[in-house]
Amino acid sequence: MSAVPPPFGGLQGLMAEALRGAGDVLRGEIALFRQEMADNLRRLIVGLAAMAVAAVFAVVGFLVLVDALVKWLATVVGSEALAALIVGTAFLVISVVMALMAKSRFSVDGLIPTRTGRQLRQDAVVIKEHVTHDA
Repeated sequence: MSAVPPPFGGLQGLMAEALRGAGDVLRGEIALFRQEMADNLRRLIVGLAAMAVAAVFAVVGFLVLVDALVKWLATVVGSEALAALIVGTAFLVISVVMALMAKSRFSVDGLIPTRTGRQLRQDAVVIKEHVTHDA
């Protein structure tokens, strides 16, 4: 009687099959990852384009409202030039006030990570105490 060969060619066959299966799974995961990233990037680009269009429409709408304000004020003060000067000055004052507020928020000191620095100093103290205690 002849010996029956082990299924899949023995242990080597099983290992080869397992490696092929793992490779197939890995290739499938990479393909899924690439497809998902492409879909996410496409969605991001569409969202950014929609935001840009919305911003353009918002600016145009704002300018139309400013023009309407100037025209309304012109009927009140009797001069379109004076109305434009008043509205322009009001917007300029608002922009200067907002720029000064923003400038105060953008200090160099605000960029320094104080909590991280404090935590690093505390960690250094704990490590130093631990080293001193163990020595």
